[in-house]
Amino acid sequence: MPESQPDGEENRKPLLPPKAGRKLAIFMAPLLFVAAAVAGYGHYTDPGPLPETKAFVIPRGNNATVTKALQDDGILSPTWSSGAFFRLSAFLTHRDGQIHAAELQFPARASVAHVLEILRHGKPVSHQLTVPEGLTALKIADILRKAPFLTGDVPQIAEGSVLPQTIAYVRGTARQSMVDRLKRMMDAQVQSIWDKRDVEALDGLIESPQDLVTLASLIERETAVPAERPMVARVFLNRLKLGMRLQTDPSVIYGLSDGLGTLDRPLTHDDLQVSGPYNTYLETGLPPGPICSPGKTSLEAAAHPAEGKALYFVATGEGGHSFSETLQEQDRNIRAYREKIPVVPQ
Repeated sequence: MPESQPDGEENRKPLLPPKAGRKLAIFMAPLLFVAAAVAGYGHYTDPGPLPETKAFVIPRGNNATVTKALQDDGILSPTWSSGAFFRLSAFLTHRDGQIHAAELQFPARASVAHVLEILRHGKPVSHQLTVPEGLTALKIADILRKAPFLTGDVPQIAEGSVLPQTIAYVRGTARQSMVDRLKRMMDAQVQSIWDKRDVEALDGLIESPQDLVTLASLIERETAVPAERPMVARVFLNRLKLGMRLQTDPSVIYGLSDGLGTLDRPLTHDDLQVSGPYNTYLETGLPPGPICSPGKTSLEAAAHPAEGKALYFVATGEGGHSFSETLQEQDRNIRAYREKIPVVPQ
């Protein structure tokens, strides 16, 4: 008679023979790996929590620093598991490229896969800075100083040395770099126009590119009508040729305002008697330098003036100017202007 087994002995028997159990484990391992990979890939491509498209600044640092920033900004879920998954995903896909610190734009519901793609290959957010035509160096410096995404101090800007232009830049660009770019653009523009100038028209009057910029700055401040600028250039050149004073108000204002280019009051007759190098009512020839940064149309007008013998011009009161060859014509044009625009007693 066989011996009886201890209680519970049958419960300790393996459900499968040892060899069969090992075979099942070997068979199940790849399936479990595939299942885990599929689950992970689903999380990798699932929509993220960001509710709307936004630009964010990604800081410099390791994966942990970047992950925390992404979670703080709402691009990733704030949970520990989400952060851990992102760091693991970044490590496993590190051959796809380096993560960059920059201001980047992320779309709404960006997945982990999309976030990593942007961090590695996305273009930094572009900002724009506009320098309008006809501004003085002091006002241009103020624009640069107030630009929120630039860094560093504004360098000294020589009058007329930067090109009025809209240029793109990324967050963190140095103000010095912006000024250098605008200077290079101005130098290239002036040199190109100077090389193609009307040599005969400027002969003996405008003898250098700097003279051209100075003349163009007067033209720029005298009229906002591009079609008039070649005629304004002709008037100034005719007066220079005859040794007449230019008598241009914007130059006087520039001198009185210490380079700001504007006054908080109308120009008076007494102002015209204040001596100074920019008072073109008292001094002959061009002023000692530009009074603003002129745009391309004013530079072109200075280099290619209109034909004619006009020596005078005055505002029409309708946005433009009337041009004349004689003082008598100028007086008639002034009276016509005053009939439209009453003069306030000074």
